[in-house]
Amino acid sequence: MEEAMCIESPQNQDVADAKPVSETDSFPFGSGKSETHSPKPVATTIQTTSEFYSHVYKMNYPNRGKAIIINNKTFDRNTGLNERRGTDLDSSALNCRLSELDFDVDLHHDLKAEEIKNILKKAADLDHKDNDCFVCAILSHGEDGFVWGKDKKIPINDLMEPFKGNKCVSLAGKPKIFFIQACRGTKFDEGVDMNVGDVKGFMDVEPQFSLQKIPSEADFLIAYSVVPGYYSWRNTISGSWFVQALSEVLMKHAQNLDLLTMMTRVNQIVANKFQSNTSNPNMNEKKQIPCVTSMLTKEVYFKSK
Repeated sequence: MEEAMCIESPQNQDVADAKPVSETDSFPFGSGKSETHSPKPVATTIQTTSEFYSHVYKMNYPNRGKAIIINNKTFDRNTGLNERRGTDLDSSALNCRLSELDFDVDLHHDLKAEEIKNILKKAADLDHKDNDCFVCAILSHGEDGFVWGKDKKIPINDLMEPFKGNKCVSLAGKPKIFFIQACRGTKFDEGVDMNVGDVKGFMDVEPQFSLQKIPSEADFLIAYSVVPGYYSWRNTISGSWFVQALSEVLMKHAQNLDLLTMMTRVNQIVANKFQSNTSNPNMNEKKQIPCVTSMLTKEVYFKSK
C-alpha cells in the first residue's frame, strides 16, 4: 500500500518526502551514545556583560555567516526513493533569501550521506569568530530522526553534533539554525473542519568580561517542515509547502520580525493556505503543520548590515 502511495505522476500534484516504509526509527536531537570526555575548549567568542545578558543576539559582527543548503533530488535505485521533483525551486528560493540576508551561501546537490557529514564537519571547523550565526537547510526525503543522503539515511543528531558549543567554540553563544524539509513518518494529517465567519483581515556599566558557562546544547533552532510521525508535502511544480512559506516570510518580514515570530508566521501559512491535491484519494485533502524546536536563549533579527 505504501509503495502505491508514494508513486508520482507527471501532473502538478502534492507528494510526500518519505521512503515508502511502515516503520521508522526515532533518533531525536540530543540522544545517542554518551560522549567521551575531552579537554574543555577555550571560548573564542568574546562578549561584553551587557551583550551576554541581552535579550537579543549580537548580529553586528563583520559577517552574517556561512549558510549551507543541501538539496537532494535524486537517489540511488537501491534506496527505493522517488525523485523529489520541485525541490530545485526550494533550493533556489532559499539561496536567494539567504543571500539577501548577507549570508555566504554554499549550495550542494545530490550528496551521499558521508559527503553531507563531511561538508557540515568542515563548516563546523571553520573560524566563525567574525560571524553572526550559522544556517543549514536540508531538503531531502526523511524519517523521524533521520534525513536521507542519496545512498543512505543519516541521524539528524550526527549533523548537528559538530556545531554544539563544546565542539565549535567560535559559534558558542551564537545562533545555529537548521531548516529541515523532509518527512518524519508515514501518517497523514486529516485536518479538522472549522466554521470561519466572514471577517475582513484576519544605565548599565560594562565591566571586563568574565568567563561564563553556557549549555553546549544552547542556541540551536531546528525548524522541521512537519511534526514527528507525519508526511511532509512537496508540490512537483511549485516546491514544498514549508520552504515556499519560509521564503515568503523571510522576504516580507526579515527586516522587522525576530526569527521565532517569523517561524510562527510560516506555521500559519502552511496550516491555513495548503491542502494536498493528488490523484490518489488516500492522500488527497491532507494538511500539514511545521514544528520548531528552539534552544535559542535570545531573539534573532536579520536586519541589514
